[in-house]
Amino acid sequence: MSGMRVGIYPGTFDPITNGHMDIISRAAKHMVDKLIVGVAKNIGKNPLFSAEERVQMVSAETSSVNGGAIIEVRAFDNLLTDFAVSCDATMLIRGLRAVSDFEYEFQMASMNSYLKPDIETVFLMASDRNQFISSGLVKEIAKLGGDVRQFVSPKVHETLKTKLDI
Repeated sequence: MSGMRVGIYPGTFDPITNGHMDIISRAAKHMVDKLIVGVAKNIGKNPLFSAEERVQMVSAETSSVNGGAIIEVRAFDNLLTDFAVSCDATMLIRGLRAVSDFEYEFQMASMNSYLKPDIETVFLMASDRNQFISSGLVKEIAKLGGDVRQFVSPKVHETLKTKLDI
């Protein structure tokens, strides 16, 4: 499949939000021929959902994306740049919500570029309606009994309610 533009959109996706889906849809439509959504396994964020549950959730959500690109969902637990090489990816796709995201993302992009100069990091700005959404806030609101239906799909909302036993 030479000549195919392969990109990776990495994240925790604990849970996947409408903001994540917006970035996935836009990347699949405008940027790549194949998009691999990389679900980080070993992370220091103490995820609510296991890696397998997050892969299932992301797979279910992305199955209906109609952007023209092939979309695959894979878990990974190694360096992102090594994962990208193993997937024949030449692009890392990252979403930016606010200026506060930029400093961290800029540092990560610089380090990734140092490690693998042939892999480019591309940033997509969150759309206006998704700028404030984060998985952490969604979980916190849900745990406290708040309504998160406007931030996640109905399927993810039900999965979240079941997991939190609410």
